[in-house]
Amino acid sequence: MKPAALGRGAIALVGVLVAAAAAYVLFVELPTTGVELVGVLLVIATALIGLRVANNVAGNLFPTYNVAEVAVEGPISRDGGRRFPSGPGTTPADDVVEQIESADDDSNVEGLLVKLNTPGGEVVPSDDIRRAVVEFDGPAVAYATDVCGSGGYWIASGCDELLAREASLVGSIGVIGSRLNAADLADRVGLSYERFAAGEYKDAGVPLREMEEHERAYLQGLIDDFYGQFVERVAEGRELSEEEVRATEARVYLGEEALDLGLVDAIGTREDAEDRLADRLSIEPAVRTFEPERGVMDRIGAGSQTVAYAFGAGIAGVFGDSDREIEIRL
Repeated sequence: MKPAALGRGAIALVGVLVAAAAAYVLFVELPTTGVELVGVLLVIATALIGLRVANNVAGNLFPTYNVAEVAVEGPISRDGGRRFPSGPGTTPADDVVEQIESADDDSNVEGLLVKLNTPGGEVVPSDDIRRAVVEFDGPAVAYATDVCGSGGYWIASGCDELLAREASLVGSIGVIGSRLNAADLADRVGLSYERFAAGEYKDAGVPLREMEEHERAYLQGLIDDFYGQFVERVAEGRELSEEEVRATEARVYLGEEALDLGLVDAIGTREDAEDRLADRLSIEPAVRTFEPERGVMDRIGAGSQTVAYAFGAGIAGVFGDSDREIEIRL
């Protein structure tokens, strides 16, 4: 048996014995009421508490993990709020970043395992997660399950390796802009738009009037800039040329085809990702999951996203004030 395991076991046993002895004296020997049964129950309860405390102490003194795993599941947003009206709960990027930073600060952690099952999400939150992965002091290996698209692939481009399943959907390296055009409807119901704004493009894209060509060119320029950043990140992280990245045409690819295009490093499962990390660390990986505190409904929502939604969602950002209805998705 390994020394760490012996140490943990010894501390746990001592903790239980000390707690049981203390509880026996307090609840069985000292009371004079004769309710021994209640005393015995209290002894057992206190012993269990002692076991839990002892296990926590043993875990700190004799850690059994050297790899941290974080998961990015569901659409990505800043705080996990429901920005997408028809979609499930989203991944709170700030929480994921916090977990990666906690793993980086943990002296026991030598490598990072990143689970990706996301169609994308908001731009800056996705980039925040990618930056945290890049700044992690150690190798980072990602593996895709169902979907690794848009913001998910943005994050993956910051990892040392990316594995996917044969049936994983990978890619969607592109940008789409959309706006609701309600000008005709407003005319029919007698609504009109009266502008009060400072700055020529402050209300560009407002849905209650037709967009002018120079406004359309302005918004298209923003989309082009987002796309250029996306292509640059992927090209740098995946060691591809920008021409090769643009040639993917924002499509999603099944695992094997993504491998042929250089979008993933290998076809494999979580276990294979662990093996890749083991090769990089030259140690046997023992994984501990780092995860934020999330409610039950958030977990259920993130795990129940539909394939149709996964195809339709991408890196999304609504920029401007509340009177704007321009949505950008990568």
